[in-house]
Amino acid sequence: MKDIYENPLCARYASHEMQHIFSPDFKFSTWRKLWIALAESEKELGLDITDAQLDEMRAHIYDIDYAKAADYEKRLRHDVMAHIRTYGDACPTAKGIIHLGATSCYVGDNTDIIQMREALLRIRTLLVNAIGALTDFAEANKDMPTLAYTHFQAAQPTTVGKRACLWLQDCLMDLDRLEFELDHLKLLGCKGTTGTGASFLELFNGDGEKVIELEKKIAGKMGFAACMPVSGQTYSRKVDAFMLNVLGGIAQSMYKMAQDLRLMAHMKEFDEPFEAEQVGSSAMAYKRNPMRCERVCSLSRYVINAVRNTADTAAAQWLERTLDDSANRRISLPEAFLATDGALTLVINVIRGGRVYPKVMEKHLGEEMPFMATENILMHAVTLGGDRQELHEAIRQHAQAAAVKVKLEGGENDLLDRLLADPAFHLTQADLEKVLDVRKFVGLAPEQTETFLNTYARPVLKKYAAELGVEAETNV
Repeated sequence: MKDIYENPLCARYASHEMQHIFSPDFKFSTWRKLWIALAESEKELGLDITDAQLDEMRAHIYDIDYAKAADYEKRLRHDVMAHIRTYGDACPTAKGIIHLGATSCYVGDNTDIIQMREALLRIRTLLVNAIGALTDFAEANKDMPTLAYTHFQAAQPTTVGKRACLWLQDCLMDLDRLEFELDHLKLLGCKGTTGTGASFLELFNGDGEKVIELEKKIAGKMGFAACMPVSGQTYSRKVDAFMLNVLGGIAQSMYKMAQDLRLMAHMKEFDEPFEAEQVGSSAMAYKRNPMRCERVCSLSRYVINAVRNTADTAAAQWLERTLDDSANRRISLPEAFLATDGALTLVINVIRGGRVYPKVMEKHLGEEMPFMATENILMHAVTLGGDRQELHEAIRQHAQAAAVKVKLEGGENDLLDRLLADPAFHLTQADLEKVLDVRKFVGLAPEQTETFLNTYARPVLKKYAAELGVEAETNV
């Protein structure tokens, strides 16, 4: 039966790994792990909690009765209480100490932080693999000349590898921002209803040191170095905005790269992978649309716009907390990570399996080289005794005549033939071939590429070598 809405991020775009991080199993088993960490820590600090109760809780981390939880929530209208009751039914001996002293955000917010950390680690792995694919692509094409563009108008030549370094540099900057957020991510902790720790202070008979130690113990058990120093009932929603800023930055980089590849595909200089039976158009059988790059742009645009959502939520919080963030965050946080996961996977697939066409690039260079070579021709003629100003004017007139032939008549660019025929330039065919050597026009592009890869990209790949080699297959 397919009679209800199915989220395309799960059905079509995001990896199983990312879907699992935001799955009910991951979420609610993490709730139970947090309840265990709380109970363990409370016992270690002197509360009357037995080993038998803890063992019972540990034995029922993953056997979650979702039907029972749904029934409880329908009656109680409270998801955390529904799962406390469900867990308590599975752990009758421990029932009375589950969630002791905590508020709903103890499990809700701490789990959100844990999920975002795991999701960001997954994004890091994909980003590192995109960096790896781009490094290989840039190295393979560092000497391949291609026409560069400003304003999407023909400019001076560059190399394909140098162009790839522009994309690669963006990705490396994104990785820096991602690592910063990972390094600064803290657990909410267990500060109680308004962040004062009052309920725990009561549990520990006014011993504030134990309240502080409780948070440290829980953070350590959940794999964090520290908790938020202060909070209301929730952690500051600016954390979500910071996370989405990282994803939004990655999305900007992916969009720019994919859009450049789409432009190159239009010029027949690049093709993304295309399977033997793949159909480009239901109407035009000959078409080979860059659908993967288009999908990258589509998903990336979604993520870029999701950044504003978390910023609005962070700004709209009231005093110690309000609940108008809850429904929004259940959607906006997972979907931003899922969409970024999908975009990055596609980019890796495209860069690893894409194909460039040197002969087409050579053709495009040849069409524009007459105009670009005029300065070198001018200098050559001056060294032979010509007047620079007179020669400049002659080139201007010949260039305009050639442009008319190309643009109005649809003919070939005959500027070089015109200059060869003009005795003022003293040009021979041999002279012209030397002047037109494209290697003289790409500047330091090959050297810049190799230096950039050695100085910036390869050290990063060495650091993250264990994360390289992920599969990047597209679902559809």
